[in-house]
Amino acid sequence: MSGTKRKWSIGLLLTYAFLLFMVAVTLYPILWVIGSSLNPGTSLFSSTLIPKNATLDHYVWLFTSPDSQYLVWYKNTLKISLINAAVSVILTTGTAYAFSRYRFFGRKYGLVAFLVLQMFPQAMSMVALYILLNEIGLLDTHLGLILVYAGAQIPFNTWLVKGYFDTIPRGLDEAARIDGAGHNTVFFRIMLPLARPIIAVVALFNFMGPMTDFLLPRIVLTNPDKWTLAVGLFGFISDKFGQNFTVFAAGSVLIALPIALFFLAMQRYFISGLTAGATKG
Repeated sequence: MSGTKRKWSIGLLLTYAFLLFMVAVTLYPILWVIGSSLNPGTSLFSSTLIPKNATLDHYVWLFTSPDSQYLVWYKNTLKISLINAAVSVILTTGTAYAFSRYRFFGRKYGLVAFLVLQMFPQAMSMVALYILLNEIGLLDTHLGLILVYAGAQIPFNTWLVKGYFDTIPRGLDEAARIDGAGHNTVFFRIMLPLARPIIAVVALFNFMGPMTDFLLPRIVLTNPDKWTLAVGLFGFISDKFGQNFTVFAAGSVLIALPIALFFLAMQRYFISGLTAGATKG
């Protein structure tokens, strides 16, 4: 018995040691970026993780300097991210519901097509997307960027949500239809409440995408007044602002705030959405 307890204790100790190591690996880059944003001057070099002469001047500069368009880029990014999250949830849930609950000609081939499309990286389509948006007059517009984001996520999100819909018993649909419920009632009042956790995941992923993406906005958006944060911040480490890495770090730290707030707002659906939906159902 003592040998078993000793092995269990060693295993538990190793587990905690591994978890602490992963926490350190995860937190160190975050603390390093925060420390860099507080570092005076433009250099990232500091003898300590948090600089001794820490300053908030870089954050003040982002919002007060006439040379900074940070607030404009922030508004653009929030608008694109929120609209993309909403549109993606609407498109994905509707498409996944159809593939999960209905049997129609081409259903199998449609799912296979979605699976195949996920095998190709988005970078392969950049030139085609540029030409397409230019042809339909949506180049250098937020609408064109949102349509690309929302459309590109349909295959992956459809498979994700469909798998979740498949776990919801069909008996709930049949019982609702016996009581006179139509397709819309079943979808909006039964399926969606039960699928809150996966809907929250889709919304979060599609909100985070435009917040951190650089390549696609850099290609689609050419007017600085329409840039997103990732594209705008690139200017802080280019020749325009003379390699201002500390301001870049300050702007990067602020990008995490809306993502964290969005996650906290949706956290109750991640944790208790399934249980609450099942109880209500």
